[in-house]
Amino acid sequence: MANTEERIVMTPKKKTGNSTTLAMERKSIASAGDQPRKTSLHVAGGEHSGIVINKEVEAGGEEVPAHLCLEFRVFLVNANSGKHAQEKRVLSYWFKQEFPPVQRPRYAQDFFKQLVSPTEFPRDYVGFIKKIMKLMQLSFPMFKKIEVELTQEKEIETIPDRPMSAEPTAMPEATEEKVLDMIEASYPNPITLDKMCGNFTSNEANVRAILSELQLKKKIKAMESNLNAFTRVQGDQENITVVKQMPKVEAAKQPTIAIITGQYYEKMAVDAMMTNRQTFVRYATVGETQAYTVGDIGSHRCVVTKLPMTGHSREASIASGSSTTRLLGTFQGVEYVFIVGVGGGVPHYTDYDRHVRLGDVVLAAPNKAGQRFIYQYCQTAEVRESGEVVFETKSWCPPEITLQLIGEQLKDKAKVDEGPACWQTNYSCGLSELSGDQDGQTWARPAQVTDKLFMSIGGGDLIEVGHPTPKRGTEDPRGNGTPVLHIGPVAAGRGVSLDDQLRQEFAYKNGILAYDSELDSVVESIYGNRKDHYMLIRGIADYKDGTRRKEWQHYAALMAASVLKSVIVNIEPMY
Repeated sequence: MANTEERIVMTPKKKTGNSTTLAMERKSIASAGDQPRKTSLHVAGGEHSGIVINKEVEAGGEEVPAHLCLEFRVFLVNANSGKHAQEKRVLSYWFKQEFPPVQRPRYAQDFFKQLVSPTEFPRDYVGFIKKIMKLMQLSFPMFKKIEVELTQEKEIETIPDRPMSAEPTAMPEATEEKVLDMIEASYPNPITLDKMCGNFTSNEANVRAILSELQLKKKIKAMESNLNAFTRVQGDQENITVVKQMPKVEAAKQPTIAIITGQYYEKMAVDAMMTNRQTFVRYATVGETQAYTVGDIGSHRCVVTKLPMTGHSREASIASGSSTTRLLGTFQGVEYVFIVGVGGGVPHYTDYDRHVRLGDVVLAAPNKAGQRFIYQYCQTAEVRESGEVVFETKSWCPPEITLQLIGEQLKDKAKVDEGPACWQTNYSCGLSELSGDQDGQTWARPAQVTDKLFMSIGGGDLIEVGHPTPKRGTEDPRGNGTPVLHIGPVAAGRGVSLDDQLRQEFAYKNGILAYDSELDSVVESIYGNRKDHYMLIRGIADYKDGTRRKEWQHYAALMAASVLKSVIVNIEPMY
């Protein structure tokens, strides 16, 4: 009986004018001396023992679709012209049958990170193919086959700027945009000139000049009680009533739905979904200002508020929790609570069905299997000597998941219905209303080419990778500007959400689809006030925690508000 050895065999598959496809496959090959070897086979020895090069193009057979794919681009320098050529490379992965599907995406990404490691990245084709084969042979035994397709795309004069994952640290100069952002972040609390100056390198005179310009544009106003304190002017200022105490609302008109937002533009987006709006503001001499907008969404009476501050500081956490408790204490008829706004998506680089992209919307719901939670806060992450990461977490899940089931029904209905989904219609109506604002264009969907995806490969280095593509014969609706609805858990915790490696590890371990900017104290307050129905809705604005990509924030917030309206109109009326 012939002896066989496991080898990694490279075979050419296809060649066109601008592309080459090569397959590296794990095969059992007869040992030398057992049978004559084809002259087209080159069997390596020495340090490359176990590597076989097959020079014959493989005859076409029945293709088994790849289990996973990952696309990226490299920029090559032409030694003669000095010009740069952009080349697309697509890696297709096939796994051994016994390797569990749930482990495959992480395994493929680990392989890719080692392949493109900046310190050892192969500088030529031969080195690139050789590294794939050696990694398969020595470090990644669960791959049955890997194909690489190399496609020359275009010549460019200079390579794009290299992206870095560093966080901004320097204090900025004051600009109209940044001053307005600060005033909006503080809303409904006014913010003083001194506090603003303390956050910019600009002097007081420059900040005052910017404030005067914003006042002339009717975007902000000075407080009557303190001309050096400023607050945002709302578009429907005529429907705002300043009160010393919140007015009593008769039982029949009590809101049954509360909506909590963390950013000013998120509240604007939700307001655009409401009719018969009336805002009440109670300025506080001590503590936080209260601002509640009461109105209708469908047949339901709703109340919307914006948290005075969000983020990871203890001060922000206490203020957010207190504001939520005060909201639910003021409007005691509330049965359903929504937390609505932007978040950061969790990309699944190799899995189209689980991949969350910019502009998509995540409805917080428990996973189908495993832990039962809709929101999880990571308090600490410890990397042990073995390399294992242990996360300390706190989780929440509503006793009733009526809202989550409505979300599932909306997603299923959108798959079978022809024409735009109901939330797309809501978005169009909201966009029309907000476009009357002088900044209306900011609510439109940004160009799809701005949705760039990067993978961290360690040491602060990033590499741009392609978004995973749908199965053959199906189209990605985002190509036509239609976002995708996802159902699954949302998480928070600055320690994981802003660390590229821990973020992916935590997400894959717990099935997380999106991160937000730490609203755990809000969820805890809802839980503590014994509200049985609650849900987070996150429009995806970046791949961190929703605070990084300004150009997608307004669109993502409006799309989240549009999905919110679709959920609310499907809630059974309470008589």
